Amino acid sequence: MKAKEHAATGLESQGSENRIDPAIFDLIFEGAPGERMQAGQILFQQDDPAERLYGIVSGRVEISIYSETGRKLVANIQTAGLVGEIATLDGGRRTAAATCLSDCDIVSVSRTRLYERMQAHPAIAMTMVRLLCDRLRRISGDLGDQALLNIEARLAKRLIALDATLAGADGWMALSQTDLAELLGATRESVNKTLKDWARTGLVDLRRGAVRLADARRIARLAGLPGQSRDTM
Repeated sequence: MKAKEHAATGLESQGSENRIDPAIFDLIFEGAPGERMQAGQILFQQDDPAERLYGIVSGRVEISIYSETGRKLVANIQTAGLVGEIATLDGGRRTAAATCLSDCDIVSVSRTRLYERMQAHPAIAMTMVRLLCDRLRRISGDLGDQALLNIEARLAKRLIALDATLAGADGWMALSQTDLAELLGATRESVNKTLKDWARTGLVDLRRGAVRLADARRIARLAGLPGQSRDTM
């Protein structure tokens, strides 16, 4: 699947954690047939053995971690890039589950083939190193936010980040309050209260299963970020 076929997926416009040069994407998945997956289909479960690296061509994939008691934490929602690289690279078990939130076009490559291509194309290996470092940096930031920021600041910061990747042309993000609570490791009740307060003061617009930033600059200030809008991200 060539770069021109997935140019519209935003591979280059993602946050740094997911950004990958389309040419590198092509090298990794050269000759791999595309697979259409339906919303709700599972790419892999947490603790599964890792046999393949996946690439998102289109659609949204949720990365989730589960406790032994079944409690769920959404680690990330991806709209482009690679999925499952950690366990694929080291041959260990999956550290999280990956589930299609929408209909998705997916490509994949075996671990053996990935190793061969990394040896033949060092740029692939360098891309993997950068992606892993970016993911580790985000995880460290999330841990700091969890310990140091209140629910308003954490929710504001996450909405600003999600707006850059999930918002449609009309600004709406298909995210339920349960989704946001699982992303933050917070209760649905606390997220619901915060969003309703923000809606009353004109910071966000709400509808069933979706949210839109009505005043991104004020949201950014709540997050402790410089004022910004989706048009300038």
